[in-house]
Amino acid sequence: MSDAPGCFSSLKTLVLRRTPKVHKGSPLAEIIEDASVKESKQTKAVQLESPTVEPNSTSSPPAYSVIDNGLYRPEVLKTIQTTVDRLDPDLRELGMKIHDHPELAFHESYAHHQLTSFMSSRGFKVTPRYNGLTTAWRAEFSYGKGGRVLGVNSEMDALPGIGHACGHNLIAMAGVGVALAAKAAMEKHGISGKVVLLGTPAEEGGGGKIILIERGAYKDMDVCVMCHPSPGPLHSTSLGSSSALQSITVEFFGHTAHAAAAPWEGQNALDAAFLAYSAISVLRQQIKPTHRVHGIVEGKNWAPNIIPDYAKMRWMVRAPSKEEVDELRERVKACFEAAALATACKVEIKLGRPHYELVQNPTLAEGFSASAKELGVETIPVGTGASTDFGNVTYELPSLHPGFSIPTEPNGGNHTPAFTNAAGKKEAFDATMVIIKALAHTGVRALDDDMFFKAVGDTTKKLFAHSYMLFRLEIALRIVAELYSGNMTLNITIGHNFPRIPIVLFLCNIFSPSSAGCIRCILPRLAVYSHSL
Repeated sequence: MSDAPGCFSSLKTLVLRRTPKVHKGSPLAEIIEDASVKESKQTKAVQLESPTVEPNSTSSPPAYSVIDNGLYRPEVLKTIQTTVDRLDPDLRELGMKIHDHPELAFHESYAHHQLTSFMSSRGFKVTPRYNGLTTAWRAEFSYGKGGRVLGVNSEMDALPGIGHACGHNLIAMAGVGVALAAKAAMEKHGISGKVVLLGTPAEEGGGGKIILIERGAYKDMDVCVMCHPSPGPLHSTSLGSSSALQSITVEFFGHTAHAAAAPWEGQNALDAAFLAYSAISVLRQQIKPTHRVHGIVEGKNWAPNIIPDYAKMRWMVRAPSKEEVDELRERVKACFEAAALATACKVEIKLGRPHYELVQNPTLAEGFSASAKELGVETIPVGTGASTDFGNVTYELPSLHPGFSIPTEPNGGNHTPAFTNAAGKKEAFDATMVIIKALAHTGVRALDDDMFFKAVGDTTKKLFAHSYMLFRLEIALRIVAELYSGNMTLNITIGHNFPRIPIVLFLCNIFSPSSAGCIRCILPRLAVYSHSL
């Protein structure tokens, strides 16, 4: 059975989020360092329905102020609505096929085939088995010369034993619908750019998007969007954050003995697991209400008359931010280590890929909310206690991940059989179609409207820049502390793309030459350290 740290549950909460940190080398860092974009297009009067125009023609579509409280190009939304309505039967059939053939993480072969065939037959260039992942895929469409790149995600995997209990069949269908609607709008209204739809495997426990990030799948995108179903008020969408997450696999190794004849000869790995479980249960009293620690115990070849020599635990640590997860994770690890010590067992602790919290881009959110409202869907400002690997995408580039409500029975939220049933109902497909239209309209605006895209970059800068400078200060001060103490072993984790020279210059700005020769004693060691990065 695979872990399922991702996805959304009915647990929703209003949470104050910390300002996120940003990694150097990502598109977000480039926005922070250079938030400039090309000059806006000349504004012209808006027509209700504009004729098809050639890309890059002199009759360019108008630009819009991001805070105009109006709807971006109603004629584009009309094209998107017409396109999605025309595709409606095919999209529903596609979504039901995936719903009725649930596949676990990294084994989404049927969905891979259905989705890639669907996209290749509709004018997209498709790359199957993308980036070394057998069930990942990429579909792209370009129009005109140059332009920006809109990224879209389709998830595909199901849950062990309960099928599509997180509605990934709807997410797969939604990604396809957004990409095809954007294509139609670009062709109809002469909007240059590219749409890239990624089929992202293994959201449920495998961190498929994180692997794709590591392999460069998101590098060419300017913005990225997707959506996710959950319970909630009908005709509503949410744009809050999610929990960051760290998965942990723990193995205890003991020694087998006869449980009655010679129990003193054994080291009970199962005892270690239960002791760790109890310690974490006690720990929960001292953690914050927004923190979560939950896990299970597994084993093999157990019998009541044998001292177990092996036990395995799988845990998940969640909190509103990745910084809080890091702190809580260490307290949880101490429970495992203490249990091993108390039972004379050995312990191995393995950390999974960390999942970051969602950082919704406020400007994209504003544009989406306006489009959704036009379509009769209200936006509610709530987050979720669940997690998603798309959170890591939001740390790489400006992104949007709205949740949307589908009707379910009481206590039939995500990761329940009732939600599996709900995700195959007509009402769930109806709700998804509306979100497809609003999300496609927002994505096309990012391609077409220069002022809007500039505002996307500006809000990203506000979200990340302050924390980025604090991050540099934190690292710089830690370097100084290590170097000035004479400790040449620096246990500092920095991304491989983190700038070296700015740290050196930053340190030089902190200390003046008159500071008791501080610069003279630090710089030689700093040069050695910088070279080793």
